[in-house]
Amino acid sequence: MLNLYEKLKNRDEKLAVVGLGYVGMPLAVEFAKMLDVIGFDINQAKIESYKNGIDVTGEVGNEALAVTSVHFTYNERNLRDAAFYVVAVPTPISDDKRPNLFPVEESSRVVGRNIKPGSVVVFESTVYPGVTEDVCVPIIEKTSGLVCGKDFWVGYSPERINPGDRVNTLTNIVKVVSGMNTEVLELVAKVYELIIEAGVFRASGIKVAEAVKVVENAQRDVNIAFVNELALVFDRMGIDTNEVVDGMNTKWNALGFRPGLVGGHCIGVDPYYFIYEAERLGYHSQIIQSSRRINDSMSEFVADSTIRQMIYNGVRIKGSNVAVLGFTFKENCPDTRNTKVIDVINGLRNYGVNVYVNDEVADQREIDEHYGLKLINIKEMPKVDCVVLTVAHDGYLQMTQEYLISMFKNNAPIVFIDVKGIFRGKLNVDAYWSL
Repeated sequence: MLNLYEKLKNRDEKLAVVGLGYVGMPLAVEFAKMLDVIGFDINQAKIESYKNGIDVTGEVGNEALAVTSVHFTYNERNLRDAAFYVVAVPTPISDDKRPNLFPVEESSRVVGRNIKPGSVVVFESTVYPGVTEDVCVPIIEKTSGLVCGKDFWVGYSPERINPGDRVNTLTNIVKVVSGMNTEVLELVAKVYELIIEAGVFRASGIKVAEAVKVVENAQRDVNIAFVNELALVFDRMGIDTNEVVDGMNTKWNALGFRPGLVGGHCIGVDPYYFIYEAERLGYHSQIIQSSRRINDSMSEFVADSTIRQMIYNGVRIKGSNVAVLGFTFKENCPDTRNTKVIDVINGLRNYGVNVYVNDEVADQREIDEHYGLKLINIKEMPKVDCVVLTVAHDGYLQMTQEYLISMFKNNAPIVFIDVKGIFRGKLNVDAYWSL
């Protein structure tokens, strides 16, 4: 098995990354500094962008992409040149909040159609414990005609990339690794140690590693749900939740979580994988399920609170104009997957409000495909009755009070909804509200 490691290092064998999104693309670029790498994705337009040095994810930047040696391809036959595969495709949820394993299942078929004897497949996609061995392996075996443990081997290493984070990046986050046996574990660990400066954590088994990913995001979800529940109650009490959190954070063991919308492809999704598998085994999740329910309700709360603030200040609701600033699921990141801002927008529209959305960071093509929503340049936006700042992009943080006021209709009350409390205590407006 370690012979494969030497072949990879000597560039006698190649490593392939299957799935080139916010996780796979940075992996491919980083591995390519040490190994020969094939970067595969079924999205032809994305591959062409990468070949032209355009980083649509914003994770590594155009300059790094322009000089990388990754062989970008949408032709799966090129995967036959590899012997070490890293599968990094999304694992979303369906409308009924159940795991949607289609991307990882289809990727397993792609690998199965092209894998050769002696290869190793490592999955990075977030799944509930058991998926790698009970779902993916049988698909690869059936598609390839090979036998796992004899002709090929598998491992699991959960992705930990935080999109848009320029501090906690791929190489300086400890990588959890696992393998179907000790020999595979050591191979997987050594391959990742080539690029992970923070080192690796060797899990005792694949299911343990799968559980690590689900649990670390469920933990954050629970903590955010706690402060979101505080926000729901403190709003009725007329208490500033963020000021309470500021006071709480003066104690050494405070965790520092803030209220907000919980979207994205990790925290807003992964807990449902745990809930699903727990219920399949006969246990009804209580804390994690309740946290999901609270966090999923916050978009409706923001929309209703916006309308309430407008009414309090004499704004006629039906036909009014509201500017929503920010559409991505987090700041300074173009990713719009599972953004909860769309629920805020739909909630406002239910009241007969005209909603105009701006986001200079988001990918309009992705929004067209998934939401059918047109973004508006902030300079071309009509005068509004209310501004809702949903995402704290750096560009928005530069707004002055004068600029903010200029967005409103003449002689209209200035109603500013600051979801994350970014401008708390910094503005003198008629109505200011935050979570």
